[in-house]
Amino acid sequence: MLYRAAWILPIAAPPIPGGWVLTGAGRIKGFGGPDSSPVVSSPEPVEIVDLGDTAVLPGLVNAHTHLELSWMRDQIQASRSMPAWAAKLMALRRGVETDPPEAIADAIREVRAAGTTLVGDVTNTLAPYELLAESGLGAAIFREILGFNVSSPEQTAAAARSQLDALPPREWLRPSVAPHAPYSVSPALFLAVAQAAGNRPLSVHLGESSEEMQFLQDGTGAWRELLGQLGAWNDRWQPPGCGPVEYLDRLGLVNARLLAVHGTQLDDRELARLSAAGATLVTCPRSNRWTGAGTPPIERFYASGVRVAIGTDSLASVADLNVFAELAEVRRLAPHVPAPRLLQSATIIGASALGFAEDFGTIEPGKRADLIGVQLPHGVADVEEYLVRGIEPDAIRWLSS
Repeated sequence: MLYRAAWILPIAAPPIPGGWVLTGAGRIKGFGGPDSSPVVSSPEPVEIVDLGDTAVLPGLVNAHTHLELSWMRDQIQASRSMPAWAAKLMALRRGVETDPPEAIADAIREVRAAGTTLVGDVTNTLAPYELLAESGLGAAIFREILGFNVSSPEQTAAAARSQLDALPPREWLRPSVAPHAPYSVSPALFLAVAQAAGNRPLSVHLGESSEEMQFLQDGTGAWRELLGQLGAWNDRWQPPGCGPVEYLDRLGLVNARLLAVHGTQLDDRELARLSAAGATLVTCPRSNRWTGAGTPPIERFYASGVRVAIGTDSLASVADLNVFAELAEVRRLAPHVPAPRLLQSATIIGASALGFAEDFGTIEPGKRADLIGVQLPHGVADVEEYLVRGIEPDAIRWLSS
């Protein structure tokens, strides 16, 4: 297939007006502008498709989802307190034996319809695994582990790792283990999970709420109270008296494999520490507002130099799983960040953080031809700015390779 369009967005290079992209056998063969001609070496005839007023770009990356919670859509109201919101979620989940697969399947279709090709999905049950395998989506699947007072952290992590090893292998699914958060995982369990993850990415909810900051400083507050109510408190635990990034750094977990999810409460020093380590910060601003975590300082994220990826979080805390809609909120909160950097966050940075940079995130020869076409009004001059202000699924089409 040879596609011509008003704009080609390679992401790793500036947008190309009036460009083309050549695909075949599921891979990108080449791309260029109106002054270059594609070199076609194929025994099969090449079909030429003129897309007209369309922007062609790689499928987007949703670096943080919880697909198994999709049945909770519209069931948990917005809160001013993250622990209070989480308590309602846990109470709701205790009322069902399993996460309904129909809601997960619907959510996966919604993800795909919104132009997303790769997700970083956090799961406690692995319920989305086979449904993702059937969908064609790529996914880093994080089997999340919680335990603030477990008797054998090594056995807990090893059991989860064995559960993943027993899964049927799928080409575009890469399962691993991940610790939940500093207020729900003991230091010993953090270390055991990181060891079990090996060289895979490590996703951690970090610096999400003010209550988390208080908990790490002095061991008090709403998270401490909730742990007690759940019977999960450990009297031997001592508060580290520091912020969440330093806490993980003391455990040796702040490195290029880390996905620090949310980061709503992180200060400039902590952001600089993440940046220096090559870690990635995944921002989910719409969910942060809904759960009471706060408003992420997105302009400070980018100013710090840390790699920023985009996530939607779950349908328990956000209206949809459309990364373009999340980009629109990021643009609203960070009006001075250049649009090309925001698009990189929603593509190649997320793909790199999840361990899929060799196949997703840019239009380059050899990469997977998961390309989307976004319908444009005629005469759009700044196509990147147009895209980061929000695109609805009905303006998106997947291009056949």
